[in-house]
Amino acid sequence: MIAGWNHSYSGKVRDLYTSEDHPGQVLMVASDRVSAFDHVLEPGIPGKGELLTQLTLWWFTQLDMPNHLVDPQPPLPSNATLARSLEMFPIECVVRGYLSGSGWVEYQATQSVCGVALPAGLGDGDRLPEPIFTPAFKAPMGEHDENISFERTVEIVGLEAATALRDASLAIFAAASALAESKGLILADTKFEFGSDENGALTLADEVLTPDSSRYWDASLYETGERTASFDKQIVRNWLAAHWDKTGTPPALPAEVVEQTAARYRELVERLTA
Repeated sequence: MIAGWNHSYSGKVRDLYTSEDHPGQVLMVASDRVSAFDHVLEPGIPGKGELLTQLTLWWFTQLDMPNHLVDPQPPLPSNATLARSLEMFPIECVVRGYLSGSGWVEYQATQSVCGVALPAGLGDGDRLPEPIFTPAFKAPMGEHDENISFERTVEIVGLEAATALRDASLAIFAAASALAESKGLILADTKFEFGSDENGALTLADEVLTPDSSRYWDASLYETGERTASFDKQIVRNWLAAHWDKTGTPPALPAEVVEQTAARYRELVERLTA
């Protein structure tokens, strides 16, 4: 608890707080919770919230894009940030530079992703000819987000806003990919969230380019054909898929899976920010 702030909302990872003394602002606290297959798992990943916060703050300093942070940040716990309230767009702005995850599944069925036609003959983990914008509509709490086309995005938010979201997402992805590349990392895909500030300016919000919102690979391993060693909670997903049939309450994560996951998060942050 932080004095003067009242709990407003909890997602799978983040808790939001508001205060009558700070109108137009929200306190965002990243927890150590970890989720997979739409379930929050036990135990959490030690230090995860702090690492996610640290990396988001670092990326905000690297990107030429307005963000939601209150500047300067007041003294806060290491897993918390103070942000301006925004009018959020109901669009998850996903950019893919490589074919993987749900994009690979959709490509096998349609040779496209979110309405974007792709060349024939691509394999899982292949680099795309150019990064593509593959948005999703943010579903109400408890429901699955829906992958949509750019045309559907236009229907939801209008042509001007849809174009701005797409162009900003692709530009940020290009800049982040180049920086990651310089650190021996591949940014395979990521998702951004945007809102409008009080002046209507497009503003980057929430977490940015963290291992919870992005898929990073080791470039040297990728060259050898290894395309599954991502710097995220894939270790958790793999273990859970092998030990749970997705019915009832998921089992507790073993200590070695927790530590391996924490180590992957730490390594990514260290390599990017060093």
